[in-house]
Amino acid sequence: MTNAPHILVIDDELQIQRAIRTILTEKGFKVSTASDGQQGLTLAAANEPDVVILDLGLPDMDGVEVCTRLREWTQCPIIILSVRDSERDKVAALDKGADDYLTKPFGIEELLARVRVAIRHSASRQGTPSKVVHAGPLTIDLAWHSVKRGEEEIKLTATEYKLLAYLAANHGRVLTHQSILSNVWDPADADHTEYLRVYMRQLRKKLEADPERPQFILTEPGIGYRFIVDE
Repeated sequence: MTNAPHILVIDDELQIQRAIRTILTEKGFKVSTASDGQQGLTLAAANEPDVVILDLGLPDMDGVEVCTRLREWTQCPIIILSVRDSERDKVAALDKGADDYLTKPFGIEELLARVRVAIRHSASRQGTPSKVVHAGPLTIDLAWHSVKRGEEEIKLTATEYKLLAYLAANHGRVLTHQSILSNVWDPADADHTEYLRVYMRQLRKKLEADPERPQFILTEPGIGYRFIVDE
C-alpha cells in the first residue's frame, strides 16, 4: 500500500466519508478524510494527495475557496461534490481549477471511473504529457496540428482546430463555457456562449459519426464540455 495513490476526501457528511473510504480502500487506494475546509487544507499540505475529492458545502468555508487555496500551490486533480441544484457553484469551482465533479447521490462505478481519470491526469502532470490524443478512430497530433480519422485528414478552420486542441489537451476534464471561451477566443469573450455553440456544432459535424449523439465531445448541461479519449 505504500505506493498506492492517495485520495483526500473533504466532506462534512460522515456517511459520504465512510462510503468513499470503503469503496476506494477496497480498490487499493490510500484514503484520508477531513470534515471541514481548514482540516482538508492542512492534510493536503502535510500529505500531498494524488487526488482531492472536495464537497462544496463545508461548515467553515465554501468549497470554491478551498479549491482556490489548493490551486495556489498544487496541481493535483480536484473532483468536486455537489447536489444537483448547485450548478453555479460547480461552474465557479471548475473555473477556479477543479478538474471534474460528481453529483450527489453518485454511483460506485462512476466514482471509480472519475478517480481513475484523475489519477492518469496526475501522472501526466508529473511526467511529459502526450502530444498525440486518440479518441476512437480520431488521432489528434497536438505537435503537428493534424487531425485524422483513420488515414483520412480532417480539414478544420484555425478556430475549430484551436477549440479541439484545447479540449483534447484537457481530455477527461470538465471545461466550463467561460474557460473555453477565455482560452480559445479571449477573456473579453467569456460570456459569449453563442460563439461556442456555433463552433461546437461545426466541430461535431466534422468529427462525430452522429453529431446529435456525440461520443467524443460530451455536453455537461449548463456547465460546459468534456472530451473523451480511449482508455
